[in-house]
Amino acid sequence: MKNATKPQGCTNLDLRQFTRMVTRHYDHHVAATGLKNTQYALLSHVVRLGPIQPGDLARRMQMDASTLTRNLQPLAVQGLLEVGSGKDARSRLVEATEAGLTKRAEGQHAWKLAQASLNERLGIERVAALHDLLDACIECLDDNVDGETEN
Repeated sequence: MKNATKPQGCTNLDLRQFTRMVTRHYDHHVAATGLKNTQYALLSHVVRLGPIQPGDLARRMQMDASTLTRNLQPLAVQGLLEVGSGKDARSRLVEATEAGLTKRAEGQHAWKLAQASLNERLGIERVAALHDLLDACIECLDDNVDGETEN
C-alpha cells in the first residue's frame, strides 16, 4: 500500500455531498417511471427477496424498521406491494404484486440507463474502484460482519 496522506476535511460531508449528487442523477432517470429512486430500490429488494418479513427486509437494506414501514406505505397504496399476514398472527410478509413486478421492470430499464450514464460520466474504472472501496468500507463498519444476527 502506498503512503497514505492524512484525510483533509470531513468524510461525512464529502460522502453526503456525493450521495446527494448521485441520488439526483438516478432520480432524474427513474422519475419517468413515476417512482422515486428510493422506491425503486425498495421495490427491487422485495422482488428479489420476497415474500419477506419487514424486519428481515429492513436489515438487508440497512434501514431501521420505522423508515421501512414509512417507505412501504406509498408502494402498498399504489398497489405495487402487498403487506399481508405471515406464518402467525404476529408476523407480516411483504410481497410484490403483478403491478409491482411490471413497475419494477420499467424502473429497472430506467436504472440501467442511469447506471450507464454514470459509468460514462465518471469512467467505468473509477466506478469499479468506487464499488470495491465502498464494499470494503461497509464490511469494516458492519456490526454483523461475523455472521451474528440480531434477535
